[in-house]
Amino acid sequence: WKMKLSPKNREPVAIIACKVLQSALEEMLPERLCRRMHFMDYDLHRSPDRMNLELQATIDAIEIPGRIVLGYGLCGNGLCGIKAGQHTLIIPKVDDCISLLLGSRRAYMREVHKAPGTYYLSKGWLESGSHPLKECREYTEKYGAEDTAWIMDQQYRNYERLVLIAHNQSDLNKYRPQALEVARYCRQWGMRYEEILGSDRYIRRLAEIIEDPDKVDDEFVIVPPGSISRQELFWDCSVSASDKSKKEMGSCE
Repeated sequence: WKMKLSPKNREPVAIIACKVLQSALEEMLPERLCRRMHFMDYDLHRSPDRMNLELQATIDAIEIPGRIVLGYGLCGNGLCGIKAGQHTLIIPKVDDCISLLLGSRRAYMREVHKAPGTYYLSKGWLESGSHPLKECREYTEKYGAEDTAWIMDQQYRNYERLVLIAHNQSDLNKYRPQALEVARYCRQWGMRYEEILGSDRYIRRLAEIIEDPDKVDDEFVIVPPGSISRQELFWDCSVSASDKSKKEMGSCE
């Protein structure tokens, strides 16, 4: 995947993002920048190791040195250990894509404290068919009903809430029927169904950074050429020592 040098900026900007952000970013960015975007499959969230490998391969395939904006958070350590190579990586300083959909890491942490065991649905995930009900159907074809019931129970028995996130009431209304179908399936684990009007603030900031990377601030992680994305770069200055200890238990180093 080759990038052409822009006559206005000798250091080109590329965008690699999760498909969950595709429609929002395409609405906010001019066509010339949309042509520089590469969207990765939703299913990579199911396997952070595979996400890491495929993101690294996509980054390494960009031959011309420049700045690469990643539309991801740390995402289950999927971005831990990513090598910048000859590029500069710019990454939202968030745990995962949910913070981007809610508008900030602070908003995400409020939801975590409210109900830690929450499974989130959004326009992107519903359109892609990435949700428990779809997984159940796929697993049933592969493994049969009995094994699938065990697999699904292992994955979802600790969740207490299913939440549909949208940036406007229109999307909530449009995707509610699909979300409710998933909610009915998830009742077997006692999940309650809720809806949240999120915010596109962080995605707008991401679009702003894509248009002008010099506007990057402390809401983003910068990985300079020759460096590696490390877990501690995503730690918020307000994270307590006990929280850091928990994170270190899952460190990729």
